[in-house]
Amino acid sequence: MSNITIQSLFDLSHTLAGDYLKGFTYPWEALQGIRDMILALGETLDPAEYDTPAEHVWVHKTATVYPTAYLGAPCIIGAHTEVRHCAFIRGSALVGENCVVGNSVELKNVILFDNVQTPHYNYVGDSILGYRSHMGAGSITSNVKSDKKPVVIWDENGRIETGMKKIGAMLGDLVEVGCNSVLNPGTIIGPDSSIYPTSCVRGVVPESSIWKNDGVIIRKTR
Repeated sequence: MSNITIQSLFDLSHTLAGDYLKGFTYPWEALQGIRDMILALGETLDPAEYDTPAEHVWVHKTATVYPTAYLGAPCIIGAHTEVRHCAFIRGSALVGENCVVGNSVELKNVILFDNVQTPHYNYVGDSILGYRSHMGAGSITSNVKSDKKPVVIWDENGRIETGMKKIGAMLGDLVEVGCNSVLNPGTIIGPDSSIYPTSCVRGVVPESSIWKNDGVIIRKTR
């Protein structure tokens, strides 16, 4: 199960949450503490670099937040990031540098590494998106099972009982998710992998792979 650890999925130098994430083995273990982590981290940010438009909301002075966007506490918006019209950040969101949070995108209890793009009509909840990952238009993370039972992570070696009812998706660095795809609860996508548009994804997608529409996974060729 080494291919689904934090160390195998992410380059931790590309997020302010790097030290926090080092305290866990698997990424879903970090979800329950995101709110407290942001609150503690926010207090350490330099007020010369970050504005605080509301309590427990920190926005880098080089970031662009459109007037119709909603920033719920606690959240941190990194340098040179765009939060576009009608974006809805419900809270507990750490958004890195050079990110795009686009039109009508909703974020809740998430860590977005630097250079992540969620540009069009995405829902990302209880999830971690690695460096330079991209969610195509209309793609979403589903974070609760229809039967409301705890999420199970399905690895090649079997099932991992998480005991958690809300887990979205864990996207490694450089992941590309095609338009209108659904990432089911507990989906893990390895670094440098791609998801075909309109896919319904579950389980673990290995590093440097392609998930096709029929669920077939093939290795990328260079």
